[in-house]
Amino acid sequence: MTGWLVFGILAIALIGCALMVVLSKNLVHSVIWLAAALISTAVLYVTLQADFLAAVQVLLYTGGVITLMLFGVMLTRRYTTPHIAHGTKESLRGAGTALAVMLVIGSAIWRSMPFEGLPVPAVNLADTQALGKLFLTDLMLPFEVLSILLLAAMIGAIALSRRSDP
Repeated sequence: MTGWLVFGILAIALIGCALMVVLSKNLVHSVIWLAAALISTAVLYVTLQADFLAAVQVLLYTGGVITLMLFGVMLTRRYTTPHIAHGTKESLRGAGTALAVMLVIGSAIWRSMPFEGLPVPAVNLADTQALGKLFLTDLMLPFEVLSILLLAAMIGAIALSRRSDP
């Protein structure tokens, strides 16, 4: 019972941090809230007894990605002040789009999933060798799709940064 309570509190904190990432008007503050959200995710991994994933989360995402994002924000010459203007029209449009995407994905998952749940491979997540074998055998397709998605995001970021100002 206590584990579920801690998990629920951490999940609410994670949702709060994620909302602050989106709603913050200062770009630097958004990156700092993102770091808090990533650390909250690592703590959630610890409560699920996945210590290796928590360590990877802190080292790679919180340490590496946040550092790169802060350097990117601070070294960008395009913006003299890292201030984001939020308008009501844009916020409503974004919230509506996010809700529509969530409903479409949720309904697709609901229709395709049997009610007894999907079978989960019996793997001890604390064993890194078993986790690596799981990624390279049963979960190979999602792993490769994720790598293609990250490559597309990187190419998009490079294309946007190389575009000349009008």
